[in-house]
Amino acid sequence: MSDSVVYDVTEGVGTIRLNRPDAMNSLDTATKIALRDTVKAAAEDEAVRCVVLTGTGRAFCVGQDLKEHIGLLEANDMDALWSTVPDHYAPIALALAEMPKPVIASLNGVAAGAGASMAFACDFRVVADTAGFNFAFTGIGLSCDTGISWTLPRLIGQAKATELLYFPRTIPAAEALTLGLATSVVPAADLATATADLARKLATGPTQAYAGVRQSLAYSASHTLAEALAFEAGKMQSTGSTTDHRNAVASFVAKQKPVFEGK
Repeated sequence: MSDSVVYDVTEGVGTIRLNRPDAMNSLDTATKIALRDTVKAAAEDEAVRCVVLTGTGRAFCVGQDLKEHIGLLEANDMDALWSTVPDHYAPIALALAEMPKPVIASLNGVAAGAGASMAFACDFRVVADTAGFNFAFTGIGLSCDTGISWTLPRLIGQAKATELLYFPRTIPAAEALTLGLATSVVPAADLATATADLARKLATGPTQAYAGVRQSLAYSASHTLAEALAFEAGKMQSTGSTTDHRNAVASFVAKQKPVFEGK
């Protein structure tokens, strides 16, 4: 495991922290491998009921480490240069978007390129008022990756997504909130507390119900209404057989607050 990714599990919350502050948490190969493997581990860990992705220092993540990228270009190592998309970026995006538990991106600073893409694969984006987004891909003559072509139009619509990807600029936190890129914007000094409050709420909630909602939303994005209805029926049946559902119904009848175990 690389020191550039730090992982902690506390009271059902798995926190994944990018830890290359001097490089603005840019993603070199070692960091991408560590991040991919850590996100997958968090997804599979039954003790984790909510995942938080954040960064150390003044940036959330500025995407690809361009120093490493330039070195591969100069070495003409095309295999290493472009295999990173299917080998690293795509699995990271899939693991964030498809894990059966809620995911929060806690943006302590700018999220650029793949950093922004990763944030959009999460359910919630809690953004410091000093942070922002930049879709930097075309600025260096590249297309987009890490799932942003799928997530961004679903957040803000096709036309606005096209504009922002064609003409990258830094979108400050306040504008990000207006556009729908941010779930909430908080003072930078309050980011850790706001993130912890949301993570605690999710980690003590009906984990399998959250998973069912995540999966239903993703499925309906590319299927017909009839297919979505059938998928929903299956998820209702599976969540209806959980201990959490039975206990919550009993608590409702008894006029008590339910306690969810994530089972």
